[in-house]
Amino acid sequence: MNLLDDLNPQQREAATTVDGPVLIFAGAGSGKTRVLTYRLAHLVRNIGVPPEQILAVTFTNKAADEMKARIVQLVGQDAARVAAGTFHSICARLLRADGEAIGVPRNFVVFDEGDQIALVREALSALNYDPKQYKPADVLNAISRAKNELLGPEEYRQQARGPFEKIVAAVYSRYQTALAENRALDFDDLINKAVQLLASRPDILQKWQRRWRYILVDEYQDINDAQYRFVHLLASGHRNICVVGDDDQSIYGWRGANVTLILRFHHDYPEAKVVYLEQNYRSTKKILECANAVICRNQDRAPKKLWTANPDGEDVVVYGAVNETEEAEWAAWVVSELVSQGRRYGDVAILYRTNAMSRHFEEALMEARIPYRIVGGVRFYDRAEVKDIVAYLRAAHNPSDNVSTQRILMRPPRGIGEKTAALVRQLAAAHGISLLEACRRLSQDGAMRAAARHALADFVELMEYMAAQSERASVSAMARLAAEKTGYLAWLRASSSAEQLSRAENVEEFVSLAAEYEERHPEARLPDFLEYIALMSDIDEAGEIGNQVALMTLHSAKGLEFPAVIIAGLEEGMFPHERSLGSPAEEQEERRLCYVGMTRAKELLYLSHCRYRTIYGTRVAMMPSRFLADLPHKGVRWVSSQPEMTGAAATPAPPAPPNIERRDGKLDLVAILDGAKRRRENRSGTALDEQKPRAPSAEGPRRSGTPENEAPAAQLRPGDKVRHHKFGEGTVFSVEGENDQAVITVIFASAGIRRLAAQYARLEVLR
Repeated sequence: MNLLDDLNPQQREAATTVDGPVLIFAGAGSGKTRVLTYRLAHLVRNIGVPPEQILAVTFTNKAADEMKARIVQLVGQDAARVAAGTFHSICARLLRADGEAIGVPRNFVVFDEGDQIALVREALSALNYDPKQYKPADVLNAISRAKNELLGPEEYRQQARGPFEKIVAAVYSRYQTALAENRALDFDDLINKAVQLLASRPDILQKWQRRWRYILVDEYQDINDAQYRFVHLLASGHRNICVVGDDDQSIYGWRGANVTLILRFHHDYPEAKVVYLEQNYRSTKKILECANAVICRNQDRAPKKLWTANPDGEDVVVYGAVNETEEAEWAAWVVSELVSQGRRYGDVAILYRTNAMSRHFEEALMEARIPYRIVGGVRFYDRAEVKDIVAYLRAAHNPSDNVSTQRILMRPPRGIGEKTAALVRQLAAAHGISLLEACRRLSQDGAMRAAARHALADFVELMEYMAAQSERASVSAMARLAAEKTGYLAWLRASSSAEQLSRAENVEEFVSLAAEYEERHPEARLPDFLEYIALMSDIDEAGEIGNQVALMTLHSAKGLEFPAVIIAGLEEGMFPHERSLGSPAEEQEERRLCYVGMTRAKELLYLSHCRYRTIYGTRVAMMPSRFLADLPHKGVRWVSSQPEMTGAAATPAPPAPPNIERRDGKLDLVAILDGAKRRRENRSGTALDEQKPRAPSAEGPRRSGTPENEAPAAQLRPGDKVRHHKFGEGTVFSVEGENDQAVITVIFASAGIRRLAAQYARLEVLR
């Protein structure tokens, strides 16, 4: 059989156009993975390209492994020589080989997010900034954004504006120095240093261009500026670059992804061939019609529309719940109904905008005795005991890694107390030496207590032994050494605590994982394994969900599919998130996120919203999401709860949810509230501007200095136009409570939805 017989005409065109630049717009469920696999197989079998001359860049290690496995099935074992991996793993490979040309040590370690935050916290403290006031995670995010834009510490300092950016600039410089002292790189440095290497050394660039004559980049809509620069340096010689993506599924702008890069590809490569994969093989027609209706509202997108030859399928259900508790109970009832009809628990996913929304669904599922799994919770590699064992391995590989040495110095307890550890840190800082070298010197210091000296000497001896073993021992042997020779596993097993014993099981699982890695990569050594762990993503680690309901955020659902999907919390300020209101670019990303969630569903799609939701302990009236207003009338069934819920009994509702008004097919918040005001005016027969002045507040005279037109909460009504001294002009959405105890919800034109305490709001009524 011809290798390409299984492809439709558009897929075949994408797979066989191999010379020159190619842009493939691959819609959700359009068979993208199949196209990529067959394209690579076609290059190897039909064109005769040596596998090692092909580079395939993916966004997860899991995707790279699956792609290589499929190619091997198609064309044989030689295809395993295709270089497939993530941006970070490919860049690490370049730096291991040639990074010394720009000062990158060959035995560098990769610091994960926890290590990075620890360095940022140390830098803040050293600069006398309070980590409670300037959160290390926020500072690290700012540094990461700078690196994504290829800005070094000095460039960032020169353009820093405002107090926070100037603090970030100072921390950034010290942070990079700390990384160098630890002979470490962070995730962003892997890309930046690789770009620096290729840009500054034409000879090395040409070497890798000769190595990889054909380049394929998956999920191109999610690359950032640094990744873009890396890819285009490699492709600048032969221009045989194929990028695959879908701008409608770009949902990582908050991580630095730049959706405009895929939209401007044809400007970078005017001769590029553009192929659209628009046939969806995953979802029913009704699901696709709803998804298309939501995404077509975005202005900045390539023109395309998914279609399918699949059946019409069931109506998309929109459920209006009273509150989040009822919403969760309804979701549990839906799952039970589906299982009673022959579905599996694992066929259903419940998606939400933020992790904080999971609690009510967990409680409802537990109450209904429905098994579930939270995807994207605490990662295996983020567990303290696993990080401890990894720290032993990293310190054995790189004795300059002070972050790892500090972590393991007193774990397990070995007679080194906090006072001794502080002396170690002080000596290292004073003399510019590693913590391990400081331990060695103090172990020979006669002024130290004998017990402390002996404990330090034992630790140094242990680490020197492990470092020597790391030169020749296998990955699994090193993992066992870290668990057993250090006494760590025995320490955990000695406890009668169930928690400690559970941690011991995790350490044992880590040793098993190392053995499995060794089976898959028999030539790999400790540095390869450490790099594999450091670059492991949430998706790589997720594994099989099994026969359990999957609970996850919409971001975590990217790349997955389920027979039935429930998307919860479709309310203004929840989804779209309140941070996006007032920003057209962020609102478009929220719309793309909704589209991604809807296209995860194969057969059944349920959408839910609440009339009221408890936020910060206060019951708040919610408005249905603007995305619901975009849904077509046909193929959508609107249902709402009844006061008495047996399970979650539902009755048909009108074809559009209450309180939603349309303007050119779109939800317009201001129009809704203006409409409410007009209805009140019509009922009274008097325009608001012509009404008599409101009576004075029953609370007594105004506070001194209060503007004459500042209104007490008791006199505000939904639809009133107001001005706030900080947030500007807005429209009152709701008033809950009375007098100074009231909470006023206002939709501001520039600041989005804000909830204000009436006692302090000082809202000026616009007449």
